[in-house]
Amino acid sequence: VQLQASGGGLVQAGGSLTLSCAASGIMVTSSDYSTYNMEWYRQPPGKQRELVALITRTSETGYGDAVKGRFTISRDNIKKTVDLQMNDLKPEDTAVYYCSSDGDGARAWGQGTQVTVSS
Repeated sequence: VQLQASGGGLVQAGGSLTLSCAASGIMVTSSDYSTYNMEWYRQPPGKQRELVALITRTSETGYGDAVKGRFTISRDNIKKTVDLQMNDLKPEDTAVYYCSSDGDGARAWGQGTQVTVSS
C-alpha cells in the first residue's frame, strides 16, 4: 500500500488544519483498506516521532495526551482515506506529520506533511 499525506501548512496559534492521507495501490481495495488500523504520527524538530491518533478497523479511536480534545481522526473506507482534524493548534504542534497503516502483516508510511504553528 502507498500512502499520500496532504493538508499541512502554516497556521496561527488557535487555528485549524485538516490533514488527509490517501491509500493507493493496485492490490488495495476498499475492502482491504477497511481491515487496516490507521495512525497519524508526528515528529517535532529535534525530537522523536510520536503517536498522535489512531483509528482501528472497527473505527475505535485513540489519541495522544497532548492532542486529546483538540484533534479528531476519522476514516472513509470507500475513499480509502484517513483524516486528522486539528483544532486550537499550538506552537508545540509544529512537526512533520506522517500517516501510517498497519494491516496485512505490514506497516506502511506516507511521506510526511509539514505543519507549522506560529505564535
